[in-house]
Amino acid sequence: MADQSSPEASKKIASTSEPTVDARVIDIAIRLGVLGLFAFLALQLVAPFFLFLLWAVILTVALYPAYNWLAEKLGGRKVLSAVVITLVCLAIVVGPVAVLVVSLVETLQGWFENIADGVLKLPPLPEKLASLPLVGEKIAELWQLATRSLELFFTKIGPMLVPAGSHILSALASLSGSVLFFVVSIILSGFLFVPGPKLAHGVKRFADRIIAPRGTEFVDLSGATIRNVSRGVIGVAIIQGLLTGIILMAFSVPLAGVLTFLALILCIIQIGPALVILPTIIWAWSSWEILPAILFTALMVPVMLVDNVLKPILMSRGLDVPMLVILIGVLGGTIAYGLIGLFLGPVVLAVFYELVIAWVKVREDPLEETTDPPNS
Repeated sequence: MADQSSPEASKKIASTSEPTVDARVIDIAIRLGVLGLFAFLALQLVAPFFLFLLWAVILTVALYPAYNWLAEKLGGRKVLSAVVITLVCLAIVVGPVAVLVVSLVETLQGWFENIADGVLKLPPLPEKLASLPLVGEKIAELWQLATRSLELFFTKIGPMLVPAGSHILSALASLSGSVLFFVVSIILSGFLFVPGPKLAHGVKRFADRIIAPRGTEFVDLSGATIRNVSRGVIGVAIIQGLLTGIILMAFSVPLAGVLTFLALILCIIQIGPALVILPTIIWAWSSWEILPAILFTALMVPVMLVDNVLKPILMSRGLDVPMLVILIGVLGGTIAYGLIGLFLGPVVLAVFYELVIAWVKVREDPLEETTDPPNS
């Protein structure tokens, strides 16, 4: 009988007990498949809330310095600080919409009451409007018809107003949905302020596992980029909207509140206030004397262009990433993904830029070391 303790026998037993390469590959494939299945199911469960959570994270990162400052002023009361920041954000989002709706309802109610009483009368048509080429004669005809009989006027232009009315209603429905979306996102962000440091630490550890050893650096870069974009976009939009409203109210422009709100929304979505300011300037030149129109134009044009100066300063502050990279990320992200791309675009492009720079430096370092002259 052969000795079972001989080297040949032990090698044979070891070779039969150890898994083959194919068995290890199959084992790894099964584990990856199960892990991928669980990841897919988890993503499917989170998908309906993904945009809400993404906006909540962006708002939390952007507002965390303000929350931290307020918590210090309140004696370390973090929950109270989170509640205050959340309520202020809700007031900023819901307040203008509520004022706009109340103003619109009051205006329409007054119009309907005057029409019912037969006391609604239009002022005389400005001569500059009547003398406009191509459309001036048509405007004057419709204005005279409305002056004689509003019923005949609405009967004539009714078919033209129906398509516009449907577009207006759809826009209002979209606006209400967007407001509700931001309300939910703001409430979710309020719950993220207190556990924010722990969540950030977990994200950094995960990033280190993915992009070691610079994962933490890229997470910090993403947070700084979000905060800078918030200051450069939202901050400048608020400045432009505030200045627009002050000038419009100072010159007693009709519907100044509505125009200010529209200018603010256009600034936030990166279209700019020109769509509000330019028609207002044209109206001012057609309705006012030359001196007030010149003064109004001289004030409104700088407000319309001030973002070109402030945005580069605020967006590039404290970042090593070139301003051009951030600006392309903002514009490209907005065009590709809408308002959410306003923040995602510069973050993705900034991190990608830093990855490329790190890769180039790694390839250049050995060459630099070999070309350095020896120390004498």
